[in-house]
Amino acid sequence: MDQISASRAESSEKLVYRFGDGKADGTREMKKLLGGKGANLAEMALLGLPVPPGFTITTEVCTAFYKNAHAYPAGLSQAVEEGIAHIETVTGKTFGDAVDPLLVSVRSGARASMPGMMDTVLNLGLNDESVTGLAALTGDERFAYDSYRRFIQMYANVVLQMDHSFFEDILEECKRDRGVHLDTELTAMDWRTVINGYKGAVRNHLGTEFPHDPREQLWGATDAVFRSWMNDRSRTYRRLNRIPEDWGTAVNIQAMVFGNMGETSATGVAFTRNPSNGENQIYGEFLKNAQGEDVVAGIRTPSNLTKRSRIEMGSDAPSLEECMPETYQELIGFFERLESHYRDMQDIEFTVQEGKLWLLQTRTGKRTAKAAIKIATDLCKEGIISMEEAVMRVEPESLDQLLHPSLAPSEKNVLLTRGLPASPGAAAGSVVFTADEAEEVARDGTKIILVRDDTSPEDIHGMHAAAGIVTARGGMTSHAAVVARGMGRACVSGAGEIRFAPDRKSFTVGSAVIKKGDIITIDGSTGEVFLGEIPTIPPEMSEEFETLMNWADSLRRMGIRANAETPVDARRARAFGAEGIGLCRTEHMFFDPERILAVQEMILAETQEDRTTSLSRLLDMQRLDFYELFLVMKSYPVTIRLLDPPLHEFLPQADDDIRAVARASGVDISIVYQRIKDLNEVNPMLGHRGCRLGVTYPDIYEMQVRAILEAACDTVEKTGVSIAPEIMIPLVSVKEELTMLKARIDDIAAQVFAARGRMLDYHVGTMIELPRAALVADQIAEEAEFFSFGTNDLTQTTFGLSRDDAGAFLPAYQKAKVMPEDPFVTLDRDGVGTLMRIAAEKGRATRRSIKLGLCGEHGGDPRSIDFCEMIGLDYVSCSPYRVPVARLAAAQAAIKGST
Repeated sequence: MDQISASRAESSEKLVYRFGDGKADGTREMKKLLGGKGANLAEMALLGLPVPPGFTITTEVCTAFYKNAHAYPAGLSQAVEEGIAHIETVTGKTFGDAVDPLLVSVRSGARASMPGMMDTVLNLGLNDESVTGLAALTGDERFAYDSYRRFIQMYANVVLQMDHSFFEDILEECKRDRGVHLDTELTAMDWRTVINGYKGAVRNHLGTEFPHDPREQLWGATDAVFRSWMNDRSRTYRRLNRIPEDWGTAVNIQAMVFGNMGETSATGVAFTRNPSNGENQIYGEFLKNAQGEDVVAGIRTPSNLTKRSRIEMGSDAPSLEECMPETYQELIGFFERLESHYRDMQDIEFTVQEGKLWLLQTRTGKRTAKAAIKIATDLCKEGIISMEEAVMRVEPESLDQLLHPSLAPSEKNVLLTRGLPASPGAAAGSVVFTADEAEEVARDGTKIILVRDDTSPEDIHGMHAAAGIVTARGGMTSHAAVVARGMGRACVSGAGEIRFAPDRKSFTVGSAVIKKGDIITIDGSTGEVFLGEIPTIPPEMSEEFETLMNWADSLRRMGIRANAETPVDARRARAFGAEGIGLCRTEHMFFDPERILAVQEMILAETQEDRTTSLSRLLDMQRLDFYELFLVMKSYPVTIRLLDPPLHEFLPQADDDIRAVARASGVDISIVYQRIKDLNEVNPMLGHRGCRLGVTYPDIYEMQVRAILEAACDTVEKTGVSIAPEIMIPLVSVKEELTMLKARIDDIAAQVFAARGRMLDYHVGTMIELPRAALVADQIAEEAEFFSFGTNDLTQTTFGLSRDDAGAFLPAYQKAKVMPEDPFVTLDRDGVGTLMRIAAEKGRATRRSIKLGLCGEHGGDPRSIDFCEMIGLDYVSCSPYRVPVARLAAAQAAIKGST
């Protein structure tokens, strides 16, 4: 309370919004201010649904909390007291009363859902006096003391920053002494023993007593929830999901309802449709005689909501539909009402207190990409949302999940164990047992499988590093399952046969012992875990995927091409819907082991005759390369970039490799060493590369142009398809470079067409990858028929950053908020984007019909694509696997631009 009175912050805004008893100060449209949880609680209250009364402290208070050195705005204390009075009025209970105490939960609620990342405190308001009052009031001592021990453990961990292990050890010792295995088998007397142990642990660890004043508890919990906005796991989650830090979180303080009041009480989590596959079926789990954290945290394996799910899962535990049929039917009615109201699949938390059903939360449910597509297309077909809304409902980045392979069926596959199919996809990797191990081992590219009892929010970094996740406990709505689905990681949860060794360096299933580093394979679609690495087969795109992509294609303006150099990549790109090749990097063809020697011989040649011989061999190879690409792409455009990297990159550096090249080339080793020395550059990125090679070694570019045009003629003669190659000259900075090289291209074209007796269309353009080129684009456009923004190098040259070296310090920049985004992942709009805008405007001013594209890695990034739509580029080009992402992102950008 002192920090409130000490606050220097002034605010005339409303700080607290109340809800409950059919009334609310807020609505669902107020997510920015109330957070997702608070806005939806208000909305459910206005709908007359059974929501425990409470109030929301706004996200603006969170902003002020951090802006003013953890001091709250003036007036918050009074507003909170009024909020507590509101709950007391609705419930008829009194906060801090020893006879009929009002107990509350304190929960976070950010604008965007961040499941499990921030802190929660339940049963707040209990102390040594009120627990006896609660026991007398309910006639259930066991329930009262169970609630109290839960509160002490949660409060001590969240607010007092004590590790869970202090309390788990005390609890496990009590269960051993009583000879029981489950928490539910402990009596009220047992819980009193545990509580005394908990309070002693606090006293011994902190040197103070556990706080008994309910208002001290309330402000301690509120403070902790606000502080959790900046904890490590929240920061990691925001970074991975690109949630702005300045959004802040709201805090929701709400009257407690209890699912742990015996066999007529329960708690659960449910989705109105299946979040794994999108089927229009209720999907969820519940636990009898439990509180909500037991389900979410995965510390107990819950039961199914529906009889159908129970049978499909092979469970003997009765479903909610079977053991509480009236409650189940009431819940189904609420599901239908909420989904209809929000026009989307909902994720709902509920509690049953002695037969009375309460709704604690609803939010748009997280789902796999497969489910997102099915739900969006189904809702559109059902007439609930429009085609545009359906396209906007699917996150473009999530489409990567659809590329997850599945396991190749084989009788040789050795099944180790089976759990629940928590998140689809197949993954194989080395077993690790902690999140830190996962992050460390995965740094070198090793695929790993994280195996745990259960996961918690602190494991977020390891889950992100893992290819797949296995938990021994938890259900389909546990932390591991929800987070894995959101990340697109394969996950098997509730694999209850797993037994961990005491040192946590191995686990057993029956007689099988699996150690750290051993290889296992998991199938998140079936819940199976196999020994060893199992081959995978590529995924098949669903009918709903094709439908959504067709809708996206009908709505987008920009074309989508792929970066590809091989027929395999070209075919893959076409299968994913690419409308051409936007970047064929010819140097990738040169590095082929079968032709690198010819390239090296060309570089080492001491006479023009030797050089011509090597180039002639390369001509044959390149002609075939381009012919195969043209055959795959047919009449779709193919943009071929002439040789770009400096020649020294094709020569070896190690002595053994240098000797091998000398022997294979038939030249003295001293010549190889001398040539390497001659070609060495201090800063090759800005050195003798790109069009500068074409100026100084014109025969290289002439060979490539001849190969392109002869291959085009061959394709036309064989197929009759119209081919119009786009020849792209890299690293142009002055118009005269392009003028000189274009003239040579035209000369070669005339020779080829005369020899073949036919004319073909071809186009000559350039990459805009240097700031000067962007600034004088009006001059360059006098020669160039198209611009392709090479944003990889344009970002390097604009920032003065080496993409290869910046990774060593960019994370520090991002952490310090010097550079919030990695500019090599998401386009820098202020700098690089401004240069692109200038080049586009100047290019069009000179040549109205000029074609404008982007071929850097940013071509697969949705936010970069959004910018490309804003400045009117004609197409973006990206890696083949990013083509579906780009198609959807381009459609969403067009929809946003039209509204």
